[in-house]
Amino acid sequence: MVDPTAKILVVDDEPQIRKFLRISLNAHGYVVVEAARGEDGITQCATEQPDLVILDLGLPDLDGQQVIARIREWSRVPILVLSVRTDEGEKVRALNNGAYDYVTKPFSIAELIARIRVGLRAQAAEETVPSRIDAGPLVIDLPTRSVMLEGQPVKLSKKEFEILRLLAVNAGRVLTHQYLLREVWGPAQAEENHYLRVYVGHLRQKLGDSPDNPLYIVTEPGVGYRFVGSR
Repeated sequence: MVDPTAKILVVDDEPQIRKFLRISLNAHGYVVVEAARGEDGITQCATEQPDLVILDLGLPDLDGQQVIARIREWSRVPILVLSVRTDEGEKVRALNNGAYDYVTKPFSIAELIARIRVGLRAQAAEETVPSRIDAGPLVIDLPTRSVMLEGQPVKLSKKEFEILRLLAVNAGRVLTHQYLLREVWGPAQAEENHYLRVYVGHLRQKLGDSPDNPLYIVTEPGVGYRFVGSR
């Protein structure tokens, strides 16, 4: 159920996009505030304290990447990028700067609403990190670092468990290759994508997961991975 008090800040310089989003989001029970410029968006984020920000990258005064970085200096509000830029490098940069998701224009409102719900759930989960994550037949117990699949224990290496933990705790959010490598292997290995591919392959094999029809771990080509199991 949508929280009728959830407030979304839309930062986009196109009036027709803001109007479309305002009407669509209002229809789904969200309160919408708007900004047409990056500086105004940062100010609105501070004064309105939204539950989520939808941000265009092509703003007239600041690049959206700068807006993400500046908001992240003082806020953990979920930021969903909505942009015409389809370059993988832009996506990776936005996610590394602190966006939780990236949707390209033109977009489906149904998909956007689904991504918004993921962001709001992720924010709530971040505030109260669970000790146990249930994703259908997969159960991850964080304190004991144990994993059960259909009632049977799954033996994971320390790095495999850490990859799974990061993905599951951030369910629905894209985690970039660089983020996962930095968190699991350390900064020195942040560009060694082959390490990550090998370990994710082993992890999928142990979970009975397939990259072509994933139950738990979805590949975002050129960007990273997303955990999709229900929490």
